[in-house]
Amino acid sequence: MPGKESYRSESRKPIVENGTLEDDQLRRDFTINALAICLNEDRYGALIDPFEGQKDIKRKIIKTPQEPEITFSDDPLRIMRAFRFAGQLNFDIEADTFAAAQANADRLHIVSQERITDELNKLICSPNPGYGFNLMYHAGVLEKVFPELARLQGVKTIEGKGHKDNFFHTLKVLENVAGVSNDLWLRWAAILHDIAKPKTQRFDAKAGWTFHGHEDLGAKMVPQIFRKLKLPLNEKMKFVQKLVKLHLRPIALASDVITDSALRRLLLEAGDDLDELMTLCRADITSKNNIKVARYLGNFDKVEQKLKEIEERDHMRNFQPPVTGEMIMDYFQIPPSKAVGEIKEEIKEAILEGKIGNDFEQAFALMKDIGKRKKIKKPV
Repeated sequence: MPGKESYRSESRKPIVENGTLEDDQLRRDFTINALAICLNEDRYGALIDPFEGQKDIKRKIIKTPQEPEITFSDDPLRIMRAFRFAGQLNFDIEADTFAAAQANADRLHIVSQERITDELNKLICSPNPGYGFNLMYHAGVLEKVFPELARLQGVKTIEGKGHKDNFFHTLKVLENVAGVSNDLWLRWAAILHDIAKPKTQRFDAKAGWTFHGHEDLGAKMVPQIFRKLKLPLNEKMKFVQKLVKLHLRPIALASDVITDSALRRLLLEAGDDLDELMTLCRADITSKNNIKVARYLGNFDKVEQKLKEIEERDHMRNFQPPVTGEMIMDYFQIPPSKAVGEIKEEIKEAILEGKIGNDFEQAFALMKDIGKRKKIKKPV
């Protein structure tokens, strides 16, 4: 049965009463989803469109069926849905509807974090997430629901030296990732890869603007942000954290002389997430200089080929030292101790530096040599 709704100012849960079909359509979020099909025998299949939703679909417009101030004040979650639909459908938000979203942004505090994050995730998974986030920023909504991302916006200039706008750069990286992957968590890594830049921003008269350590601080911020947004604190969070921490590593390799040691270390740290890391790093090249972009991407091709060769030869992905701590303790008949950890670490470093191969016999021989050097005597 059709119904009509009324709301209390402190809650988005409606009081539903019996009403007409138009009352029911009036309670929809937007004109584009306020259409109905008649099931009466005499008008079966007729489209009922009292708010001209068909026209808005053709015009690619998001508009509320009643006064937007009423729609958004009644249920502020509809504000989030407007930006989500913009990203999903690549529609514009009608001017009065956009203004009402701005005016009612503070009302989002009555909406549960889970519902807000659900809409954020749907926007992030949309074909055009950067567009939706851009609209959300300009409406003043982003600073209410995701202030860490909003703080990336802005460019400072000192002595004629400025830096890129990290907010719009982040949206471009997100769009680049969205163009090649539907993975929600890889898209979250794109959103958070530079999240610590405002906290690490420094100006140096010679070097200009620097953001040293933003990858490490950003990785530390990931669990805080996930907890605040009620995102899962599980392997998905650790995946995003790893990519944020490592996102500069392949870029550094692409611009410097590539050493086997550096590549082995990257394989060790990235493990099974190497392909996703490389996707993020390619997306992170957003320079307007096409020659520079082409050069970096060409270097990435070389890095990926070298990584493939080393992985096939040395089996470094998800690397575990061939000699375990238990083997060391058993051979030297010693208890768990600092010496065991030091032997394992020296073997790992030797493999990473290419001094020995990643195989048991060479590692075991090195273990015995280290024991002799450290004067760890095997009992007779």
